Amino acid sequence: MEGKILSINISEKKGDKKYPIEEARITMMGVEGDAHAGNWHRQVSLLSDESINKIRKKGVDIRYGDFAENLTVKGLNLSTLVIGDRLKIGEGVILEVTQIGKECHEDCAIKKQIGRCIMPNEGVFTKVILGGRVKIGDNIEIIE
Repeated sequence: MEGKILSINISEKKGDKKYPIEEARITMMGVEGDAHAGNWHRQVSLLSDESINKIRKKGVDIRYGDFAENLTVKGLNLSTLVIGDRLKIGEGVILEVTQIGKECHEDCAIKKQIGRCIMPNEGVFTKVILGGRVKIGDNIEIIE
């Protein structure tokens, strides 16, 4: 199964909505320039366009990065992933799934705006196995 990167998103501060950028360097700490980069198990977060569209269908104006996801993807069913699965992006960035969902903190900007955040149930968190450059339109696939 293969999907595409629709948006790459970063923020300078944890808890803020992220803003889109055209391309990024992913280091062994995460997405360069993002507040969530660091030496831990949630270096890069992913959310599917399909999940975001569930909220849009309720009439809420949501943009990519509003759920604080680093990578917004389309066509890859993130709900089938399990901890330990690996994802390949573009020419060779490799991420390993370390967590599915998370607890939403009290300062969550999107939770304050619409009363509900989908990251606790539908967000996927990964650590970097192999870094490199990623850009909008890159393929993303599950690998062995």
